[in-house]
Amino acid sequence: MIEFEGLPELVDPVLIAAFEGWNDAGEASSGVIAHLEEEWKATPLVSLDPEEYYDFQVNRPIVEMGEGLTRSITWPTTKLLVARPPGADRDVVLLRGIEPNMRWRAFCEEIITACRELGVELAVLLGALLNDSPHTRPVPIVGSATDEGLARAINLELSRYEGPTGIVGVLQHALGAAGLHAVSLWASVPHYVAQPPNPKATMALLRRMEDLLDIPMPLGSLAEEARAWEHGVDELASQDSEVAEYVKELEERKDAAELPEASGDAIAAEFERYLRRRDRDSDG
Repeated sequence: MIEFEGLPELVDPVLIAAFEGWNDAGEASSGVIAHLEEEWKATPLVSLDPEEYYDFQVNRPIVEMGEGLTRSITWPTTKLLVARPPGADRDVVLLRGIEPNMRWRAFCEEIITACRELGVELAVLLGALLNDSPHTRPVPIVGSATDEGLARAINLELSRYEGPTGIVGVLQHALGAAGLHAVSLWASVPHYVAQPPNPKATMALLRRMEDLLDIPMPLGSLAEEARAWEHGVDELASQDSEVAEYVKELEERKDAAELPEASGDAIAAEFERYLRRRDRDSDG
């Protein structure tokens, strides 16, 4: 169980969470947490006891060398960190975890208890899935929310998925049942280039969160990394005529499905994002 003694009082905190594993194609969603942890200099709060939730033959501990012949072992776990983003008037709790191997309901209860102790009322859960989306087009972001009103308020394109789910789906359902608001955002990763990392998908999730939370999301070098990633995939595709033809087919299918008003919405959203960033820069 998490020890809650000595936790700080946070200001209107929001939880942003991602899990390595089944929910994390191309490590796009866990990449968001790793990126924000570094950019915001997040400080650790608490960690879950890994003994309760992980099979160490599946998720093995890591041994590392220290000074001399000393060794340390890092156990697979789920941890919570806190940060105050520059330009924001609220705290952010980052949850960086690995999908548990067992006792999912108890795992979710611990997360819910942590949210209540910290004063979190809104959770944003991140995921990434393999899809037939071309790497040359904007990354599609779909999601779900614990209630329709919340989904409409944030203009969320809802997923109609039914089938097996991972810890993101289970945790979102548990948060809603506990009376907390939860939104999940899923980035589509091209299935023909599934190997991590995928900075383009990570950046797409960050931008969608910025729209959702109205908190400035630092991109750092992600834009440059995303361009390099796309250029690298272009080069690989150009070396295989079948892959190149398949990508072209996906592009045509994607372009045909895009409505003119959808493109207008995208332009408007990008312009609004630019205005927010400009206002924040001028205030600073």
